[in-house]
Amino acid sequence: MAAIASPAAFIDSILTLFDRLGGEHYGEAVTQLDHALQTAHHARSDGQADALVAAALLHDIGHLLQKHGEDAATRGIDTQHERIGAAWLAQGFGPEVTEPVRLHVEAKRYLAARDPGYADLLSPASQQSLKLQGGPMTPAQATAFEALPAFDAALRLRRYDELGKVEGRVLAPMPAYRDLLIDLVEPA
Repeated sequence: MAAIASPAAFIDSILTLFDRLGGEHYGEAVTQLDHALQTAHHARSDGQADALVAAALLHDIGHLLQKHGEDAATRGIDTQHERIGAAWLAQGFGPEVTEPVRLHVEAKRYLAARDPGYADLLSPASQQSLKLQGGPMTPAQATAFEALPAFDAALRLRRYDELGKVEGRVLAPMPAYRDLLIDLVEPA
């Protein structure tokens, strides 16, 4: 983990990033900010631990960090936002936050393979990105995924991700999560 100036400064950089770029879209009807807040809301409402709430809030931060533009998927580019985001978040957070973020795309691929009808329920943008991300897992890939320590957290995050796409839903603002995030920052 790279050294950060302070937990508060690191979290404020995240809030600033969402202030600057959270209004962008990524193929869904909601903005990046709305999606983040809705996904975190579902995790929190479901009684999840703060680390999973944080992962839900920040799971798509890689979309804000990647350099291919918000229309990358329509141009056939998999930005690997999950890896970019998890690596960037590892500056301050441990694996209980970063692993569900890193694995939320794999969780979609897993559910598409193992949960009949799941892929049909995905939004058009998620169906498009699923193809770019490798499609449903093979049986061997799914079995390997099930063995990962963050398997359950990644699946829960993925389910909240799917629920976090309701246009016009008003929820607690990003700064409402500041203290929760600061408390999760790990010392370097």
